Amino acid sequence: MPFSFKKLDIPGLVLIEPKVFPDGRGFFMETYKYSDFIEFGIKERFIQDNYSKSTQKGVLRGLHYQISPFAQGKTIQVISGEIFDVAVDIRTGSPTYGKWIGVNLSSKNKKMLYIPSGFAHGFCTLSEITEVIYKCTNIYSPQHERGIIWNDDTLKIDWPVESPILSEKDSVYPSFDNIKKSFIYDEE
Repeated sequence: MPFSFKKLDIPGLVLIEPKVFPDGRGFFMETYKYSDFIEFGIKERFIQDNYSKSTQKGVLRGLHYQISPFAQGKTIQVISGEIFDVAVDIRTGSPTYGKWIGVNLSSKNKKMLYIPSGFAHGFCTLSEITEVIYKCTNIYSPQHERGIIWNDDTLKIDWPVESPILSEKDSVYPSFDNIKKSFIYDEE
């Protein structure tokens, strides 16, 4: 199998390490194979790819999520630079509700993070030039987009930056305690 899948401490989150085939010209790797993801238990089909480029260290994007019927699962991969990537469990009734996990993803380590729907997602750039691609299980819908303020006092995310570079929208999101509970945890 061209991937190594590792379940993380919050159910649903998966760290994915692709098998890399280097040679004198560079390298080759598969970044997604439906049958391997299905075999591991990631059953969603990805229907939209996104590409993000940040041109400064300390850019923070997030914490974003979409509500039903446009909730999105994502697989995040860095193709240039490095990020601190965060997923927050916002599934009402989940035993890990309000918990977060942060991982370093980079073009060097080539690891990917799978985040199912029911999580808020954000990342902070750790390099001057950072390019991120992510696969989504649903299309972007501005009417269903929501967010949580990055420096929420309840979540206490240990971001690697004290004064991040934010978009206007990301700087005014509500606190975790003030988001509308829209994801019901359903243990399979």
